[in-house]
Amino acid sequence: MTDVQALMRENYPGNTWADVAERDGRLPPVLAQQSNPAQDLSDIPFERYIGQDFFEAEFEHVWKRVWQFACRDEYLEEPGDFFVYDIGRLSAVIVKTDTGLKAFYNSCLHRGTKLKPSGSCGWSPDITCPFHNWSWNLDGSLKNIPCDFEFPQVERDKAGLTSVQVESWNGMVFVNFDADAPPLVAYLEVLPDHFRNWDLRGWYVATHVRKHLPGNWKLSMEAFMEAYHTPFVHPEMTNVVGDHNMQHDIFSRHVSRDLCAMATASPTAQKSMSEQELLDMMLVGDGKMIGARAKVPEGKTARWVMAQQLRERMKSEFDLDYSGHSVPEMIDSIKYHVFPNVMIYPAPGLCLVQQFRPDGHDRDHSIFDQYVLHPKPRDGKYEVAEVEELGEDEAFASLESMDPFLASVLDQDTDIMRAQREGMYTSGKGAQTLSSYQESRIRHFHKTLGEYMQDASA
Repeated sequence: MTDVQALMRENYPGNTWADVAERDGRLPPVLAQQSNPAQDLSDIPFERYIGQDFFEAEFEHVWKRVWQFACRDEYLEEPGDFFVYDIGRLSAVIVKTDTGLKAFYNSCLHRGTKLKPSGSCGWSPDITCPFHNWSWNLDGSLKNIPCDFEFPQVERDKAGLTSVQVESWNGMVFVNFDADAPPLVAYLEVLPDHFRNWDLRGWYVATHVRKHLPGNWKLSMEAFMEAYHTPFVHPEMTNVVGDHNMQHDIFSRHVSRDLCAMATASPTAQKSMSEQELLDMMLVGDGKMIGARAKVPEGKTARWVMAQQLRERMKSEFDLDYSGHSVPEMIDSIKYHVFPNVMIYPAPGLCLVQQFRPDGHDRDHSIFDQYVLHPKPRDGKYEVAEVEELGEDEAFASLESMDPFLASVLDQDTDIMRAQREGMYTSGKGAQTLSSYQESRIRHFHKTLGEYMQDASA
C-alpha cells in the first residue's frame, strides 16, 4: 500500500472502498489490487484549458497520435455498415467489409469533400462522394470516376482512400490517425488483463445521450475523475454512495480507475440509514437493470441483496451467469479511464461508456457522449439506440430514456462546469491545486498529456 492510501485508511478507518467491498466476501484479484504511486504535487496551469495555442497543439500532438474510442461494434455488424467519427476537424469513415473493419479519412481524393456527413451512421454499398460521384469500394479501392478519361494522371491502383487505423476490443471500436502507431492492445496496457472477467461483447447500446457542455473537454471529463465535490454538488448522494472514501488506482501511462461503493453511506453522510433504507434509496445506477427492490434478510447487507437480485435477473432473462462475480463487480461504480478521453464501467448494475471531446474546434466547449449498455436479448433481437442530443441549456432530466436520478446528478455537474470555466479566465493565481489522493488521477492524466506534448515537440 502506498503512503497516500495509508493516509486514506488512517482518516477513514474501516471505511475505505476496500473495507466496504470486503464485507460481503473476498475481493477478486483484479479489484484487490491497489496502485497509486507518488506524484509531483505541483499546480496545473489553467493555460492547458483556456489557451488557444495549447488547444491547437493538442490536435497535432495528441488527437492525431492516440487510440480513441469511436463507437460500439453494434453500429458495424453487417458489410456496408458505416459510422462517422469526428474529433475537432478530423473525421474518419469506419466501414464493415466482408473481411472486417476498415477506416478512412472522411475526405474525397478529388476535391476534398466529406464523403459521409459528420455524426452519421447507416448502410451503404460503397463510399461515394456527394459532389462529383467519385466512388470507392468498401475496402477503400477506387470503384469509379465519372468521365475517367479526363484524369489520365490518376493511377487507378494507387487511388484508394487514405487509411486510418481501426481495431475492435471488447465490443468497442477504436481509431488512430497515426499510421505508425503501435497496435491497440499495446496501447491499452493492463486493460485487457483486467477485463478478462468483464465481457462487454454481448451487450448493446440501449440509450445514447450526447450533451454539449460549457467547458474545455478536460475540465468536463475531470469532473468524473473525482468525488471530492460530491458532498457539495450532489449532497443527496452522500447517504447512499461512497465519495471521499473511493479508491483511486493508477496502473500505467494510459490506464487508471476509481472504485465507488453503492448502497453504503459516505464518510460525509449526515445521517445513518438501515440496510433496508439503503436498498430502497439506492439512487445511482441503471434502475432498469436492478428492477424492483427486495427485502434485506437478517444478517445480510443491502449491497448483497442488490447483487444477488441482479445475478438472478441476468440468469433468468439473459442467460448470463454471474454467479462467480463478487458483490462490487455486480453493483459498484467500477470506472476505468483510458487516455485521453473515454471511461468504461463494466459492472452489470452500472454498465456505461462515457466519452469527452472538443465541440468542433472550440476550446471552451465540449461534447459528452454517454452510452448505457444492456445485455443482448436471448432471441438476438434488439435495436441500437439512436443518439438523443442535448444543447448546452437542455437538461438531462428532460429525457425519458435516462434514469431520473442519474440525470439530475449530470445536470448538477453541468452547472458547475460553467462556473469553473469562467473562474479559470478570471483567476489571479492561474493554476489549480490538486489533492494528493482523491484527485491523483487528474494529475496523472496531465502527466501523460504533458509527455505527449513534449515527445512531439522534441
